[in-house]
Amino acid sequence: MKRLFTILIACSFFLYNGLHAQTTAELEAEKAAKSATLDSLKKEFKALEKQVNKLQSDVASLTDQLTPYPRWKKGLLGNVGLNIANFDSWLPKDQPSTSAINIGVTSTAFINGDWENAFWRNSANLTLGWLKFDNKDNPDDIDEFQVSADALNVVSLYGYKLSPKFAISTLGEYRTSVLDGKFNNPGYLDLGVGATWTPVTDLVVVVHPLNYNFVFADEEFNFESSLGAKVVADYTKTIVQGLNWKSNLSAFLSYENQDFSNYTWVNTFSTAYKGIGIGLDVGLRNNKQEALAAGLEDNPLQTYWVLGLSYAISSN
Repeated sequence: MKRLFTILIACSFFLYNGLHAQTTAELEAEKAAKSATLDSLKKEFKALEKQVNKLQSDVASLTDQLTPYPRWKKGLLGNVGLNIANFDSWLPKDQPSTSAINIGVTSTAFINGDWENAFWRNSANLTLGWLKFDNKDNPDDIDEFQVSADALNVVSLYGYKLSPKFAISTLGEYRTSVLDGKFNNPGYLDLGVGATWTPVTDLVVVVHPLNYNFVFADEEFNFESSLGAKVVADYTKTIVQGLNWKSNLSAFLSYENQDFSNYTWVNTFSTAYKGIGIGLDVGLRNNKQEALAAGLEDNPLQTYWVLGLSYAISSN
């Protein structure tokens, strides 16, 4: 009996191993077959992808040839932010009864013309903000709207094309504030010549080694105009579907004194559905002359941001 039991165990062991080996062999064969099919499909996909890219390039080229000159593109985009708060006898606060209103508005308009041998790009950006804070328990506090953001920027760039991606160009840029008697006080006007490079459709890089930065001001501080180089970079990108990014950097590098240099960098992020969405504007600025005029010994980084409802209108 013991011998029969041993024989049954041995037969079961060999039968299990045989079935397991058979199953593994079948899985290996199935894996090899599907891997071969996958490799074949990958090759076909790459071939089709190349054909699609070629056809897209051909269609874009034909569309470009069929579009008459001059070609104009214009648009308007911006951001409106509004925040309202009111507290009455809210004892956990140091000032239990207050009301506050914060309004921020940014708007950018552009109109760009393109000719076979030239281009003309024009844009204007306006950023305004107001803040009202009222401590109802303090009759002496300032409860009127105060300016929290104020910037106007107008740019005009003309270029003569030496190639599809390179042009000799001239640029005029004017920057100032517009509220509280600050218009043209100070005001900055850049006029210069140099070159413009457009390596890709959405990027424009301007380098003008011959540029004069005129500074206008009625204040007691003596703002200085100077000769220098102008660098402008403008980039527009769809990060993912429904999320757009526009970035503009404008910098002046003085040849006479580093304190006369300045830059402004503005980034706009927006989600849009049929032109309406949520937008965020972030601005960075550095200007040593403005810091000195404000009585500051250091040169702090100037910043602003506006979060709110965004809008966009464009046409060709």
